[in-house]
Amino acid sequence: MLEITYRQEQSTLKLVAQLCQALENAGINYCHWKSNNALDRSANGKNDLDLLVGREDIQKFTEILWHFGFKQAKAPKDEQMPSVIDYYGYDTDADKLVHVHAHYQLIVGHDRTKNYRLPIEKQFLASVTQGELFRTPTAEYEFIVFVIRMILKYSTWDAILGRQADLPKSARNELAYLQERVDWIQIYGILNQHLPYIDAELFSTCVQSLQTNYPVWERIQLGHKIQKQLQAHARRSHISDVYLKVWRRFLRAMKRRIVKDLPKKSLTNGGVMIAVVGGDGAGKSTVIDQLYSWLSKDFETMQVHLGKPPWSATTVLIRGLLKIVRIISTAFSKQDSETNYSPLLWEVCAARDRYLHYAKARRFATNGGIVICDRFPIPQIKLMDGPQIERLVDPSQMNGFRKFLLQLEQHWYQYITLPDLLIVLKLDPEIAVQRKTTEKESHVRPRSTEIWQLDWQETPAHVIDASRSKEEVIAELKSLIWSIL
Repeated sequence: MLEITYRQEQSTLKLVAQLCQALENAGINYCHWKSNNALDRSANGKNDLDLLVGREDIQKFTEILWHFGFKQAKAPKDEQMPSVIDYYGYDTDADKLVHVHAHYQLIVGHDRTKNYRLPIEKQFLASVTQGELFRTPTAEYEFIVFVIRMILKYSTWDAILGRQADLPKSARNELAYLQERVDWIQIYGILNQHLPYIDAELFSTCVQSLQTNYPVWERIQLGHKIQKQLQAHARRSHISDVYLKVWRRFLRAMKRRIVKDLPKKSLTNGGVMIAVVGGDGAGKSTVIDQLYSWLSKDFETMQVHLGKPPWSATTVLIRGLLKIVRIISTAFSKQDSETNYSPLLWEVCAARDRYLHYAKARRFATNGGIVICDRFPIPQIKLMDGPQIERLVDPSQMNGFRKFLLQLEQHWYQYITLPDLLIVLKLDPEIAVQRKTTEKESHVRPRSTEIWQLDWQETPAHVIDASRSKEEVIAELKSLIWSIL
């Protein structure tokens, strides 16, 4: 049985240790199949956990991941691979996400296409031994797969023309680590028995080509030969693979230039909309920035401000016209009826802009993204972000036009339904006034008082005590959010 002492392995994340213990206890046929010269980085969450799992244990393996709160994620379409699934877990003690890259087949190749399968999974797994934390394959199996991977990634003509021919330092370290540990007689035996189309001479030449200063043309020839030998186990033809690599490299470069960001993973369970509300001084902006920074590293995440949505073209036009009318009225020293109606028109514009921004965010969440909203229109809150005309207009002054504006404002708000997770930061108004020194007390106190006095028990809101330290509040929110993703 695998035994792990947390105090002795302080660099090992608790979640990683628990996962490995559970896999061992359940007898899961698996191994950490690559980069085993840096297992400490996998143990502390700096590297992914690249786990090869036997097909017979996929269901039990998945159940264990779900038991520890792992969430399945989906890579962007052009990065998806058959038999390779991403899972993310959250280690609350270390405040780190753990990425399990689960492989059910050995899919290798260039990062853009991963075109080849090495059909030796059973033999690979049959060679594993239990280490202090992970199960790992013998150095010979790992070395064979490593060399083939490096040739496919860095020794093809398209990789060399794209200036991606040099092995990174981490790969050179791994090469040296494995070379010191392999038995060449065993390597030739494995090749002869399980990969007979890659003979000993070809493999030895591939190893030599990974050294520095090896002739470029000979490397290209080797890369072409390995691709040819593996063609029977390719996902697509060689021509299609080259075209796809070049095309995806071009698209990636364009996205970096134009969008300034690259697509990230989305949750297989579906996206969620999270709203954080609270009075001034409750720490909404700080909390939202922290949550966005945490989630956006790995997942498609959007941050929106429904309290101050961006102006639509219609809002810009109406506000511009109102300003012109006001200037003309002032010039002629007349009190135009516009003076009474302009605040109401502004509220209608705000309602429409909130709806448009909300609809955009909802679409993003429906398509698998995570949306974090700063403020949100909810019926219980009257002083912020909801319908205002009824509160602003005295019933005795309600004429036909004002009633029309009232109905129009309510029309837009009726489409805004509650978020998937509503978080309320509740703070004593006295503390809020002390914290929010940049705003007038007359502005801060009423809003904070409204949130403080509301009875949230009859709502789906999760009420958070915002009087605690920022670290405590954010830690609680991360655990809460992860539980519903």
